Amino acid sequence: MLKLNYSGYTLEAGTDEAGRGCLSGPVVAAAVILPADFSHPFLNDSKQLSEKRREELRPFIEKNALAYGVSFVWQQEVDQINVLQASITGMHRSIEMLKIEPEFIIVDGNKFKNYKKIPHKTIVKGDAKYLSIAAASVLAKTYRDEYMSKIHLEFPMYNWQKNKGYPTKQHRNAIRQFGATDYHRKSFKLLPEQLKLKL
Repeated sequence: MLKLNYSGYTLEAGTDEAGRGCLSGPVVAAAVILPADFSHPFLNDSKQLSEKRREELRPFIEKNALAYGVSFVWQQEVDQINVLQASITGMHRSIEMLKIEPEFIIVDGNKFKNYKKIPHKTIVKGDAKYLSIAAASVLAKTYRDEYMSKIHLEFPMYNWQKNKGYPTKQHRNAIRQFGATDYHRKSFKLLPEQLKLKL
């Protein structure tokens, strides 16, 4: 069972991101403050849910959360500041978008930077332990997947609709064949042989 609260503060925000390990597209982060009486029968870490379940959860979370925010850090910015900074920047931006300022922030993972003077706690696998982080993970993932399906229409050969920009064999083969697009992260190792020089 996922817990509702870590800190004891009423206004506790959970935050998480999606798309860190992708070769293309943005890093998307979300922050959510849930009410004290929130519950849902199958809310869990988004990676453990089917796409259909995540799609069902998104409107439920948006309707029942006290506040939520979703932010996109585009691939050009990911290239400039690196993917870890992009994740933290995205989380900060999504917290900034909350219409209620949180009293405490719980963060999925083990890296975060202070946001204003609000106390925070990083929690490894937090999206499988706390409801607000799980809710943030569902929002981040569904918003990102929706965007990747949209740009798939522009470049169907990479099959982003299915792989969502992750480095699948098919995605890498398409990069080999067609090259990289503006949606690809240029600072990432797009192909394993990028480091081998043909002498």
